[in-house]
Amino acid sequence: MVERCDVALIGAGIMSATLGTLLRKLDPTLRVMIFERLDRAAAESSDAWNNAGTGHAGYCELNYSPQQADGSVDCSKALAIAAQFGTSRELWRSLVRSGDLPDAESFIRQVPHSSFVDGDQDVAFLRERARQLTTSPLFADLEYTEDRARIAEWIPLVMEGRDPAAPVAATRMAQGTDVNFGALTRSLVASLISQPGVTMHLEHEIVDLRRRDEHWRLDVRDRATGDDRDIDAKFVFIGAGGYSLDLLEKTEIPEARGFGAFPVSGQWLRCTNRDVIARHHAKVYGKAEVGAPPMSVPHLDTRWIQGEQELLFGPYAGITTKFLREGSALDLVRSIGIHNLGTMLGAGLHNFDLTRYLVGQAMLSVEERVGLLRKYYPRANDADWVVQIAGLRVQIIKSDGEGGGELKFGTEVVTSADGTIAALLGASPGASTAVSIMLEVLERCFPEKFRSAAWQARLRELLP
Repeated sequence: MVERCDVALIGAGIMSATLGTLLRKLDPTLRVMIFERLDRAAAESSDAWNNAGTGHAGYCELNYSPQQADGSVDCSKALAIAAQFGTSRELWRSLVRSGDLPDAESFIRQVPHSSFVDGDQDVAFLRERARQLTTSPLFADLEYTEDRARIAEWIPLVMEGRDPAAPVAATRMAQGTDVNFGALTRSLVASLISQPGVTMHLEHEIVDLRRRDEHWRLDVRDRATGDDRDIDAKFVFIGAGGYSLDLLEKTEIPEARGFGAFPVSGQWLRCTNRDVIARHHAKVYGKAEVGAPPMSVPHLDTRWIQGEQELLFGPYAGITTKFLREGSALDLVRSIGIHNLGTMLGAGLHNFDLTRYLVGQAMLSVEERVGLLRKYYPRANDADWVVQIAGLRVQIIKSDGEGGGELKFGTEVVTSADGTIAALLGASPGASTAVSIMLEVLERCFPEKFRSAAWQARLRELLP
């Protein structure tokens, strides 16, 4: 017997939870089915111990405002991300008011966002970045200083034991946040499945999907029992993290051609000394090392996980062939085919420095990792830190249109021409900008309804 639904959400991370929430708010009659291959929602990249959690807002992440060859600073991405994060917070506030989310403190807390640099060249860069950003209302409260005593008030661990002769500078956004996307996602999913017409299917994996008349036929396998079932869905969203590309390719839509994927593993140093954790209350970002990928920008990061304040440093990148923490070592090999061979080879030829960097990161000892930490926390004690395995990030490799490929470090929405299927590829800053990304999905896949007076009025209520 074939089951039917209006919307099938593949993956129970922050993206699917956000899209499902928006769709049900816009049309409460929609029948929604959520499929998650693991035994709980938000167990992969959305989990707080993995990659998500910073609350990316462009406030302190210096890779979002790169310095150009002529010395100028391009702040356009930082401004765009700050606006998108503001949209996410606006929806969350609406959902707290309506009772669809618990109190905000269960998933978001105020944690100042700081950038810190040393050396004349980087100080000049940060000064110019701050000058440009503070011309925008989004960054009107950004503070900049080169005063060592002021910086020590903001981020004492960073300044203790530092060379007093070295020029330093820092910025701070006091109203920065830490977001536990795992807790947020699970609350969104709980609210969704409490509604009639919405069902959640844990430990269910999509093994195939194909077009069938007016629907998409999903072949679903229960990983616990081995039983198979068929689902017909009018609209499908693939938000399966590292497995999204594989599922997208199975659709055989033309828009899926030419994509490849490059997985990067992650590790943190996690502080175990509660006295040290209590003395640091900020997210402090610096500049990436030469050759490092953007998602490896080091930061000394205060997070709130299961009600406890934690302190992480990293992330340290590494080599992996898996697309998910709970994936297969053959994931990368299986992703390569005739449709993307040129894309993958082209990207590989142009990214030898990245590969060398990742291999070097993977081979670091704990002592060497703490040595890198001391650039941010000079008095760090080896005994206070342990390695914490993080999640994986699968970066997009996209055809350059000339037979080769280019490695991308952002997120990309892929939709079919008829708008019946959509997929999200890529990584950072996805979680923080989930609402804006899912609004893009709605606009592209439901264009007439999105422009209708009813949907626009409801969106204005959700995002006043």
